[in-house]
Amino acid sequence: MSLTRKIRCAIYTRKSSEEGLDQDFNSLDAQHEACAACIASQKHEGWKLLPTRYDDGGKSGGTLERPALQQLLADIKAGLIDMVVVYKIDRLTRSLADFARLVDQFEEADCSFVSVTQAFNTSSSMGRLTLNVLLSFAQFEREVTAERIRDKIAASKKKGLWMGGVPPLGYDAHPDPNRRELVVNDAEAETVRRVFDSYDELECLNAVMRQSEAEGLISKRHVFSTGRVQGGRPFSRGQIYHILRNPTYLGRIRHKDKSFPGQHAAIIEQRQWDRVQDKLEAAAMRRRGGAGSERATSATPTAPLLGKLRDETGDILTPSHTQKGRQRHHYYVSNRLISGKPDPTGWRLPAKALEKAVASAIANHLQLAARYHQVLTRANALQSSAASDRVHSLAHDIENGGMKVATAFLKSGAITDGRLQLHLAPDALAKQQGLPGVDLHETLCTIDVPFTIRRRGVEMKIVAGEMQTTPDATLIRALKNAHDWVTQMKAGTSVKHIAAATSISESYITRIIPMAFLSPRIQQAILSGSHPAELTLETIARSKIPMDWSAQEHLFGFA
Repeated sequence: MSLTRKIRCAIYTRKSSEEGLDQDFNSLDAQHEACAACIASQKHEGWKLLPTRYDDGGKSGGTLERPALQQLLADIKAGLIDMVVVYKIDRLTRSLADFARLVDQFEEADCSFVSVTQAFNTSSSMGRLTLNVLLSFAQFEREVTAERIRDKIAASKKKGLWMGGVPPLGYDAHPDPNRRELVVNDAEAETVRRVFDSYDELECLNAVMRQSEAEGLISKRHVFSTGRVQGGRPFSRGQIYHILRNPTYLGRIRHKDKSFPGQHAAIIEQRQWDRVQDKLEAAAMRRRGGAGSERATSATPTAPLLGKLRDETGDILTPSHTQKGRQRHHYYVSNRLISGKPDPTGWRLPAKALEKAVASAIANHLQLAARYHQVLTRANALQSSAASDRVHSLAHDIENGGMKVATAFLKSGAITDGRLQLHLAPDALAKQQGLPGVDLHETLCTIDVPFTIRRRGVEMKIVAGEMQTTPDATLIRALKNAHDWVTQMKAGTSVKHIAAATSISESYITRIIPMAFLSPRIQQAILSGSHPAELTLETIARSKIPMDWSAQEHLFGFA
């Protein structure tokens, strides 16, 4: 008589919100009951329900950082579970990338996966296909829901409603939770007025910071539901700048780079607000180091982007530098970081890389405009062709001369939310190129391209728009080492001996060796520099690389 092998089954349940979890029989219980019934129906196949419950209440399916899920994965890795049972696939995850990682972990531990309401499992290729299709819809639903929420928030802010979060200094949330309004906190409002008065008088953020500390002014103290306390300390330079730039004090609600009339009372009058903003603008545009000073007469090169770019807070990017031995490194930094305390929201970008990225974005934009004859709005074929030729020639000059040529045509710009937005000066462009300014195409002077930053070893690379990538020397060197080490190991050399011969740690060698088994497509992309910007040596070293090539390509952004 043959004995049926026991299959240890674990049930995983999840609910995105905490609503209803305090009920005697909630959604998690309903999911668990349905899964338990399914396991009981397969008792003749050897299925056995484990007593441990893995419940994640109030946890989003868009991340794997969930307590119960992490415990489930740990128990699977320990060999305590043979099968995971869920009510629906989206209870486990709504992300295709996360699902691919989960399936790899399940297969490595010889653990199956079953959905009660969807008849499939992960042991067949058809099951995998079905899962991917369902997950695609689950991820689509999640993204649509997120987009709907963002649209709702934007629409509510346009109506002047406060959409939650920690209220700014000077205000409290309305005591009625159903009213999306701010109410003035009289004591804190006096602090805000004092900060504005001080800057109106002193016109220096550092001086305001010192005076505020001397007067005992402190930031807003907020106690979170978890008991964590935030604020209640003297102002930093960055905090003072944010207060002076916050349109909430003018009775408005800010949404991204726009503001709308709010339903709360203003703390600062319009005249004082305008006066302070003008002084902030003048201070930001002021060159650091006057004529005849040591700084002005030094060999510091002119910063072509001075006064041109701003960050997402509206703070201007100011030239700065550091000195290491005889070598001077130039940067563009958010103005509030120049002499204030550290601010994690501030930018600090290498000047050479940023200038190259901006110049390339302008050159590429002008080339496309010339190619598709989008230089003039009203022109016959002959005029349009001549104008396109002149703009194409300008783009070529900018490619060769960089910002030295482009700065004359750049009016302003901003770096926000992974985007680089530039505005060209139509008058300068029309005058230099001999074009009729009134007839310039509406898209010619507006540039909006992706903006990403990544590190290659100790070097920072800036990628704006469709800039052509260059090979990553760090990645290529690691790939070459991986192949060399694998060859030595095939010849019988141990990792310990390789580490001793190269003066490299064994742990580093073991993390790098799997690169030799990357798919040909990934290795070729590394050699040519055409891999995704997010693929760095650190990403590879920290990842558990699957043996399946298609899974590797999906994991590292090639799918």
